[in-house]
Amino acid sequence: MNWKLKNPTPRMIALLASLTISGLYLIFFALLLSMDLFQIKWWTMILIILFIFISSYFVITFFLKNYIYRKIKLIYKTIRETKVSANEDSKNIDLSNNLVTEVEETVAVWAEEKREEIAVLKKMETYRRNFLGDISHELRTPIFNIQGYIHTLLEGGLYDEKINKNFLNRAANNVERLDTIVKDLEEISRLESGVLDLDIQPFSIRKLSLEVFEDLEIMASEMNINLSIKDNEEDFNVKADREKVRRVLMNLITNSIKYGNENGGTKLSFYDMENYILIEVADNGIGIEEDKLKRVFERFYRADKSRSRKQGGSGLGLSIVKHIIEAHQQTINLRSTYGLGSTFGFTLEKV
Repeated sequence: MNWKLKNPTPRMIALLASLTISGLYLIFFALLLSMDLFQIKWWTMILIILFIFISSYFVITFFLKNYIYRKIKLIYKTIRETKVSANEDSKNIDLSNNLVTEVEETVAVWAEEKREEIAVLKKMETYRRNFLGDISHELRTPIFNIQGYIHTLLEGGLYDEKINKNFLNRAANNVERLDTIVKDLEEISRLESGVLDLDIQPFSIRKLSLEVFEDLEIMASEMNINLSIKDNEEDFNVKADREKVRRVLMNLITNSIKYGNENGGTKLSFYDMENYILIEVADNGIGIEEDKLKRVFERFYRADKSRSRKQGGSGLGLSIVKHIIEAHQQTINLRSTYGLGSTFGFTLEKV
């Protein structure tokens, strides 16, 4: 038994206190006997001392347990989230343990959990505040433009053939932008809520990439950007939702064109990773500054705000891409050097 009093348990305190009391009584009886004040047989004295020791031990234990129970109960009332009966609380008090240390450890764990919860809540609050600011800004811009065009037409511009059709087209473009933002927000909501039915099937990733190239051929030709697949690239079959992967490729290749340099190029590469296929979309465009790389998948975040506003879009594309890939239990990453270009890579399960 550890008799050190640095961190004594309640049972040790009761035991030592009982021994002390019994020892004092033993000394007291010895003094009385030495002075012939009364006579008592030695075995009777031993029984009395033993009785004093046992009774002292149980009385001290009883009061210690009740005292400690009341103190600990106040602490646990503060840190517990569930209600526990008094009987269960008292049963949980083991006087053979160092209760002070146990409570300190419990409170320390509780405090750490609360610190983490507060940190997460602060982060969520910041994210919510930024999100509300971003979405209000994204919606305000096309709404303000639509208002301006319509009011101009109502104030007489409708009869001016030089501007009426032009302003109606501009208003229609901003309505389409609003529709894109709303649809993308609905898509992200479904992705984040987990309410997304994936139509998993095997398909050729090379064939799908060529289909996307065809869809974006006109857009790429306007910037004179060459869309290509790495030379001698082997075809691979992957297992995923074909239409969702099409959207991923459409978004990544569209971004490479929007943020590419004129007469530049976008190249797709496929790498066999045994159980997975790594698909990379690389361009030699403007690239992204290092301090902005961690935020590119955030909602409404734009690394190049001036070019993003000019090119249009909802600002939600990369966020949707990330959610789609994660819904497939896969990962997406980004490598980029400002002035040299960017490479987005994501994995899909190999057939």
